[in-house]
Amino acid sequence: MTTSLDYVNPRVRAIRVSTQSFLQNLAHQITQNMTQGGQKPLKGVIDLSSGDPHRAGMKPVSFVRQVLAVCLYPHLLQDKIFSLDVKLRAQRLLQICEGQSLGSYTASSGLHHIRQTIADFITKRDAGISANPRNVFISSGAQRALMVVVKLLSSGEGQTQTGILTPQPCPYTLPPLLDEAGVLAVPYRLMEERGWALDLNQLRQALDSARGGCNPRAIYISNPGNPTGHVQDRNSIQEVIQLATAEKLLLLVDEVYQDSVYGQNTEFLSYKKVLFEMGQEFSETVELVSFHSLSCASVAECGLRAGYMEAVNIDPDVMKVFDTMLCTDISAPTTGQLALDLMLNPPGPGDPSYDTHAQELLLTRTVLTRNAQRALEVLNDLPGFSCQPAMGGIYLYPSVKLPAGIREQAEMLELGADVFYCQKLLEEERLLLGAGQDSGEAGSHHFRLCVLVPTYVLEDALHRLSAFHLHLMGHHTVAGRNVKGKAGCSSQSGLTCVQPTTV
Repeated sequence: MTTSLDYVNPRVRAIRVSTQSFLQNLAHQITQNMTQGGQKPLKGVIDLSSGDPHRAGMKPVSFVRQVLAVCLYPHLLQDKIFSLDVKLRAQRLLQICEGQSLGSYTASSGLHHIRQTIADFITKRDAGISANPRNVFISSGAQRALMVVVKLLSSGEGQTQTGILTPQPCPYTLPPLLDEAGVLAVPYRLMEERGWALDLNQLRQALDSARGGCNPRAIYISNPGNPTGHVQDRNSIQEVIQLATAEKLLLLVDEVYQDSVYGQNTEFLSYKKVLFEMGQEFSETVELVSFHSLSCASVAECGLRAGYMEAVNIDPDVMKVFDTMLCTDISAPTTGQLALDLMLNPPGPGDPSYDTHAQELLLTRTVLTRNAQRALEVLNDLPGFSCQPAMGGIYLYPSVKLPAGIREQAEMLELGADVFYCQKLLEEERLLLGAGQDSGEAGSHHFRLCVLVPTYVLEDALHRLSAFHLHLMGHHTVAGRNVKGKAGCSSQSGLTCVQPTTV
């Protein structure tokens, strides 16, 4: 019976309620009120809190959607609207599906053809370091793949409970996932003053402090960083691999934003590539599982729910358990699996769709790069705000020093000051930002802001944020400096702010 919470699994009850869920529910309520003729001004909600670019107005990649359209409705093979390479790819993909239909199940670890495509992509990406399709497992998104591995690690209670070293800050979806799996998060602090760099000393301190309180078994890495935008260099990756070797820790590496590195003199290096270039001492012993998915910047097909993991140096018997656990989903959505094939094996030079595809990807990358720079300038021009430049990924993660009065109001409502700020911003300006996970130094809080959105959407969002923030802070002192009278925005940001009448 489930007539009360007493009958609900204690582990499920212990899952932390995400502030993201609270704020998105509020945004939904506001939108509903607007559509039902509420009294609030009819200003649409802009959501920059989550990495869902299509929701914000970014356009899908034509080649991906065209091939999927033909696969879903094969009669379109006779339609002259689609180019020859679209039809040929659709035919090949239909042939690998049971019954030549996307409505059929697949093997629990994914279609073999798609796993081979993934392996070929990894081999090419890593300059010839071979990937075996048998070590690739397709899942309903990278989160699902991560959950499979984390559940395998989960065991014990108290001092024997499994612990996983996790960055602070980390993806907002990670803490609930660890809660559900019954695993303890062991936070290690990223260095904000160094552009959110991963510091080996912080990792060691976290590991040392955890021992005696839990059993650390893995390190979780996000590279490029979600939500920080930091990209690790070769030396940083080598240090982490050496630590994992010495401490016998499994490496769990989220590389979903590997296609969105735009920092000057910055490149993406996969953990696998660096590992194999360190010699047999490491390449044949270090256990590594890396993750990628359709939620990346280039295609951003978040709703198709498909991702994959590649296992390196994992015991074959353990990989059989990977497959067993994926069986509980029966299989990842077939449309998502085919989209993975299209993302990782796009049209090549000479194909009819190549020019359009290349132009669309270039446009997405240009928008992302320019938006990241534009938002950085505006945020750093606001009183109390400080934002590190991102080198990759789709987020900025600014900090803001909120005065005591605002923090006291939040405390009376039993809310974090960052959540209170986001709530007021949403209610007054219809702008949704993601609340940060920690307050850092006294009075300082963080926000998550997705910049992979159409440029006009970002400009509107920055205007709303600036107007709200300047009014809110206008009669408060930030860090001992009175900001009253600093109206509008400076010429550096180029924004003309209209002060709202209420907060």
